[in-house]
Amino acid sequence: MSAPVSVLPPSSWITRFADLLPDGGSVLDLACGSGRHARWLAARGLAVTAVDRDAGAIAALAGLPGIEALAADLEGAPWPLAGRRFDGIVVTNYLYRPLWPLLAAALAPRGVLLYETFMAGNERFGKPSRPDFLLQPGELLEVCRQQGLQVVAYEAGEMEAPKAAMVQRLCAVRGELPRLPGRP
Repeated sequence: MSAPVSVLPPSSWITRFADLLPDGGSVLDLACGSGRHARWLAARGLAVTAVDRDAGAIAALAGLPGIEALAADLEGAPWPLAGRRFDGIVVTNYLYRPLWPLLAAALAPRGVLLYETFMAGNERFGKPSRPDFLLQPGELLEVCRQQGLQVVAYEAGEMEAPKAAMVQRLCAVRGELPRLPGRP
């Protein structure tokens, strides 16, 4: 019998904006790792497609209610989700710039992009430290502009938890800006 999978809680950035996702909508959790966001989103009633190159991580998600688990090489093989559209796309702690146009194309009208990853300056905290894996200042904002997405919220800077890091976080939508949760 295998040991239960230990999964970190979802990112506060993802939970903050998850209410923008439509009830019962479809969500892509890209480079999902152990599936902390896929599990959390599926528990909220969303249909999640969880994709990662780590077949072991994906195997742990296979068969969980509300999750379609897909092992795929996102960097060295053709895009595994050609022709599919999602009401939401979640990407955390992952950066592969050639995927940006594909992600934008996979975002349905009124779809929500939630992106959070490391930026320049993170090398002082450890890995990732290579420029290929670190966003430049304002890079997520520029990507959204280029892809025709509307920015709902953006943050950049140092965070302390779950570990010290330099990050950029973004919530953007395809189409009209939504009414923000908790606003009159």
